[in-house]
Amino acid sequence: MSDKHPGPLVVEGKLADAERLKKESNYLRGTILNDLSDGLTGGFNGDNFLLIRFHGMYQQDDRDIRAERAEQKLEPRHAMMLRCRLPGGIIKPEQWLAIDNFARENTLYGSIRLTNRQTFQFHGILKKNVKPAHQMLHDVGLDALATANDVNRNVLCTSNPIESELHQEAYEWAKRLSEHLLPQTRAYMEIWWDQQKVATTDKEPILGETYLPRKFKTTVVVPPHNDVDLHANDMNFIAIAENGRLIGFNLLLGGGLSIEHGNKATYARTASEIGFLPLDKTLEVAAAVVSTQRDWGNRTDRKNAKTKYTLERVGVDTFKAEVEKRAGLTFEPIRPYEFTTRGDRFGWVKGIDDKWHLTLFIENGRLLDYPDRPLKSGIAEIARVHKGDFRLTANQNLIVAGVPASQKNKINAIARQHTLLDNVTSQRENSMACVAFPTCPLAMAEAERFLPAFVTRVEELMHRHNVDEEHIVLRVTGCPNGCGRALLAEIGLIGKAPGRYNLYLGGNRIGTRIPRMYRENIGEDDIIADLDELIGRWAKERQDNECFGDFTIRAGVVRAVEDPAHDFWE
Repeated sequence: MSDKHPGPLVVEGKLADAERLKKESNYLRGTILNDLSDGLTGGFNGDNFLLIRFHGMYQQDDRDIRAERAEQKLEPRHAMMLRCRLPGGIIKPEQWLAIDNFARENTLYGSIRLTNRQTFQFHGILKKNVKPAHQMLHDVGLDALATANDVNRNVLCTSNPIESELHQEAYEWAKRLSEHLLPQTRAYMEIWWDQQKVATTDKEPILGETYLPRKFKTTVVVPPHNDVDLHANDMNFIAIAENGRLIGFNLLLGGGLSIEHGNKATYARTASEIGFLPLDKTLEVAAAVVSTQRDWGNRTDRKNAKTKYTLERVGVDTFKAEVEKRAGLTFEPIRPYEFTTRGDRFGWVKGIDDKWHLTLFIENGRLLDYPDRPLKSGIAEIARVHKGDFRLTANQNLIVAGVPASQKNKINAIARQHTLLDNVTSQRENSMACVAFPTCPLAMAEAERFLPAFVTRVEELMHRHNVDEEHIVLRVTGCPNGCGRALLAEIGLIGKAPGRYNLYLGGNRIGTRIPRMYRENIGEDDIIADLDELIGRWAKERQDNECFGDFTIRAGVVRAVEDPAHDFWE
């Protein structure tokens, strides 16, 4: 967007109720402690229902049994989803064993869910086990602070096990950014770790007394791998290296995928290039971006509050100038960079440090012991012998990283024994879904439970049209809030109602283009019929190694989304 007609820097009007909640929360404390001792309900009351999100939790219930419990005049079976803060997705084996044990003994489902934000979630924590969950994380050096709500959330970093030195530098910056942008209130430590209140005045120099207008997401990206889907995020630092050493970052701002069905004031948007910055200005720039969004973001309408809307309203150049002013620098021109891949590289690869790295495919990121597929036990068994670390990827998979040659065969044998190395198609490896039913309260349609069988049907189409070795980036989300990143897929399905989806086409393989809606509110059989025709055409008409999404644009199946703020809904 140009700055020819920039809009107001601040949106005037009645503030959203979330602003009242944050202002009255006493820096995120609320009355959470009182609720913890309330045995009359399994949930949190009033403002605390939303306030606990700042502490990394969402209150959920099992929607599969909601009606049954209502008939019995029982409240829904409330339980919490807890999301860990894990910058760059790196976790030590001993930490993994602690979370594995907690999931088995203290959650309703017994599973660990790897998310596409490079962390893990527990689902089904009863209120009595919430505080022990936070204390367990603390005991192993982890926490859940600021993994949800109106703060900077878990910072992503490219999971590149090959160029280990460059990746290590990028990862260290991801950690530093995460720490620098954390809430400064001691509410989390007081409530969950029983730390005494310090007799000082709470201050939030970066986030402010009422925190951000909406959620905020940050990545550190190491080209040529766009495995973090940078265009789904508010603030992105693209690593620029010379002679294998990190010298600075290209800054891209304003990506985001969340929309609302039928609301043309909402749209998906790719991030805008801002400029290059040297390493020593990274934290200052990050704080300047966050504080500018803090001050200029829309606090009257939460559906229009993300950074992407601020950029479109005030103009990219105006926002950039304010960041330069606050950070005390002038951005240099963007340095050259290129993306060639997005998915994970599965199996064994050798890094430049002579260590081996094993990437394991975890369908939907759900680690559980299934009949004949003891996946969760397999990862725990590897953790007992592994001396390196685990890396959770932004594609819901897991890397056993830093394996010396002497340990490779042993870890390989454990993985095979626990079906962690079963062969899957390239199509399945490049398909992803959000959690959706039964636990997500926002879900309109199935996603995680829908995806495996749906991918099987797509695989059958690929086989019929002799493109078995190819793949199409496929994403399914249960609602339009963007968690499964369907609006950066070549084929995106967004839940509209039970069994009904909007079908989007035209994204590309590297994740730099928004797809366009092709069909609205259709069922699985209609989707498969459409894909049968389109994959057949792609197989016959494509040019060279043209990917499916590029074909749908070139062949005129859909028109490319070039200016999302104005043509996303056309």
